[in-house]
Amino acid sequence: MKEPSRRLLWERRSQTPLLVLAVAFAVAYAVPIVAPDASARVHGACTAVEWVVWGAFAADYLVRLALSEERGRFVRTHWLDLAAVVLPLVQPLRLLRLVATLLLVGRRARMAPQIQLTTYVAGSVVGLMMFGSLAVLSVERDAPDGNIKNLGDAVWWSFTTMTTVGYGDHSPTTGLGRVLAVGLMLSGIALLGVVTANIAAWFISRFERDDQAERLQLAAILELQAEVRALRGEVARLGGTAAPATAPPAQRGATAPTP
Repeated sequence: MKEPSRRLLWERRSQTPLLVLAVAFAVAYAVPIVAPDASARVHGACTAVEWVVWGAFAADYLVRLALSEERGRFVRTHWLDLAAVVLPLVQPLRLLRLVATLLLVGRRARMAPQIQLTTYVAGSVVGLMMFGSLAVLSVERDAPDGNIKNLGDAVWWSFTTMTTVGYGDHSPTTGLGRVLAVGLMLSGIALLGVVTANIAAWFISRFERDDQAERLQLAAILELQAEVRALRGEVARLGGTAAPATAPPAQRGATAPTP
């Protein structure tokens, strides 16, 4: 078996377990934020789950690298995966582990051919809203001048930010919170553009199919007309050649010899 086939087989087999681990990471990331008064054991368990998930994605990257025939090309074409794996090691913050896991899950989801664009966009919207709400809540909850103090405020802020409405009733006041806001706004604009382009492409393809059907019908009609004209010409030709062979009776009497 060739090396690329082995890597693709690994990616297909590891996709579902990695998605399950991503869900576990989402729960582990959300629990300390939604329940900040939980015991230290719960917080420690959630942190351990986050690192285990990151380790699984890092191991997945290393396995795909080992199974690649051209490893240099793999590193160049999958630099985002490498950055997502190395990012938590540079500064092991919970937010960086969140960004790394989102990047890796997104990259693996796009590799799955059975996932349609609409499903991917919908999942991206839900995921960005959820993680954006949790991230900004964890950053802004203890800010002195912050106005995002609970999960409801954070979800409302994420929704208005992603849709580029921006009511202004809730807004981040810390530097990291504003960085999150910029990322969420850019993500919302990008996803809106993808949805708009997808809808436009659907309409264009539908119109092209209708035009193609009309062109096929017109070509069939023109072909039938040409065949009818050819048949008429053939009938006229056959009628003209058969007429002299059988003369009328009056003509036969006029040409008879006189006794």
